[in-house]
Amino acid sequence: MSYDRNQLPDPKCFFESEGLHLKGPSSSTWRTTKCDFHGGSDSMRVNVKTGAFKCMNCGESGGDVLTYVMKKHGLEFVDAAKFIGAWVNDGKAQHKFKPTTLSPRAALQVLSREATITAVAAGNLANGMRLSEIDLKRLFICANRIGRISEEYSA
Repeated sequence: MSYDRNQLPDPKCFFESEGLHLKGPSSSTWRTTKCDFHGGSDSMRVNVKTGAFKCMNCGESGGDVLTYVMKKHGLEFVDAAKFIGAWVNDGKAQHKFKPTTLSPRAALQVLSREATITAVAAGNLANGMRLSEIDLKRLFICANRIGRISEEYSA
């Protein structure tokens, strides 16, 4: 199994399937739409040729639709590639490998981000809000990442 960039969906069709209404001239490469990351209207720009995106308000950005899926849905690379159909069976044997260890600085950055997301979810629950299925999935990803990092550095 491997990632095949050629299997990425057409950016314009993809963003529209995500419920984004792309505004601007049809001849324009960059179109304007709402930002699903912070909820702002008409603040995100989307490149309909490459799939790159950039919110002019919150700063969320990425280079293609795969990155958008990873960020919006809180998915890891492989899961996001499978989600959009860019993960293909190429007939090659899969090689198991251990990922390289994060530097202490990178581990702290990841822990900080994941702890913030966890704290926001806990605050929402404490205030009686129900977490959506997407929020629950993202919370489980946070817990998994925090657990893996703590295992790595607790020996």
